[in-house]
Amino acid sequence: MKIKVCGMRDGENIREVAALGVDYIGMIFWKGSPRNVTMVPTHAGIIPDRASLSPLASHLSPQRAGVFVDEMPQNIITRVVNYQLDVVQMHGKESPTVIRNLRATLDPDIRPGIQFWKAINVGCADDLKTCEQYFDCIDTFVFDTRATVPGGSGQQFDWQLLDAYHGPVPFLLSGGIGPDDAERVKAFHHPQCIGIDLNSRFEKAPALKDVALLRSLLTQL
Repeated sequence: MKIKVCGMRDGENIREVAALGVDYIGMIFWKGSPRNVTMVPTHAGIIPDRASLSPLASHLSPQRAGVFVDEMPQNIITRVVNYQLDVVQMHGKESPTVIRNLRATLDPDIRPGIQFWKAINVGCADDLKTCEQYFDCIDTFVFDTRATVPGGSGQQFDWQLLDAYHGPVPFLLSGGIGPDDAERVKAFHHPQCIGIDLNSRFEKAPALKDVALLRSLLTQL
């Protein structure tokens, strides 16, 4: 099971979470989020270099996912370069054409092998029909709880709705997964589910994760 911890921007906190062996560190580049990386006065020292993320020489540091909401393509490209992103995660109304063009620009000339993920807000089974237009341009979906504004709501949706998803693209389960949900996560089975996305329910404050809570959940999975 892949583990992504999203909404991070503090260098030391990122190092602590990376030492837990998670697979992805998510950084939000959207001004509407209290976890927006660009809210801080300077970028210097926020995101540690890759070598410092490895607690052991043999441990591979987590990949970096940048979260964007209807952002200008040039701004996404700039963030990919500056933050050495491995994943571009789209949380807005980005069209398949925009995603295809971004991939062609970034891979292979700027960031070979970069992945593109698309968040899909789920409130009913019909919402999953949105996925079809992205099958040929997305590497992974992130199924999140439908909310009135972009980004996480901290609330869960009915995971049984995903029984209606039969697409070829794998997905991460997101939306309000908390410290007490280990048994619920283990009980969820879908052939295309490859992991979970954790955020606000593991925070001491916006963008500051409680490492002990994360460790507790991970030891139960």
